[in-house]
Amino acid sequence: MNSIIDHISLCIERGKVDIRSPYPPDLKGQPGADEWAKDALTQGLAPEDILAACNTGMERVGAKFGRNEVFVPELLMAAKAMNAVMAHLKPHFQAGTVKEKGTFVLGTVSGDLHDIGKNLVSMVVAGNGWKVVDLGVDVKPAKFLDAIRQNPGCIVGLSALLTTTMANMAKTVKEIKSQLPDVKVLVGGAPLNQKHADDMGADGYAPDPQGAVAFLNKAA
Repeated sequence: MNSIIDHISLCIERGKVDIRSPYPPDLKGQPGADEWAKDALTQGLAPEDILAACNTGMERVGAKFGRNEVFVPELLMAAKAMNAVMAHLKPHFQAGTVKEKGTFVLGTVSGDLHDIGKNLVSMVVAGNGWKVVDLGVDVKPAKFLDAIRQNPGCIVGLSALLTTTMANMAKTVKEIKSQLPDVKVLVGGAPLNQKHADDMGADGYAPDPQGAVAFLNKAA
């Protein structure tokens, strides 16, 4: 049984989606995350254990990404493999047999149309057992506030890639904190650092997707 779990973790870490996938080359022709997840459920493994295997695989590839040992394409393939597993687990989430850790409302701030970093965070966070409400790009403060009110107890993530939109991020943090002071706000994006987050009044700063997961797991 444990070998199936190990295979799922490895396929997530290496970005092996299914048996048809040619990536990575050294695993060509071998079963991928899709087949192993299906096999795991058929053999009666708990959905929670399969989800934990996803978490382990994403943690490993996230750590590699943080050390510059892999890059965005590898992280995207890992997320794609994870999504193949999540497709099998979705009915169990809907049935309530697998409990989500919480809700993460995420969006790129007003004036910024970049979404690659946000999408990576969204996929990695979802793979770690969180419900993600992705508001998209160019999200105005009012839209964040509406989503927060519709998802009580959620944590909010703000993304920005442009230095010119950091002021809009700061404005959004201020709006959220002034109206809903108990809501935890996480910020991230290429032009930011911890000092920027502190100056904005955010509760946390994540330099990468795994940093976002670490913040969420600690805040949950």
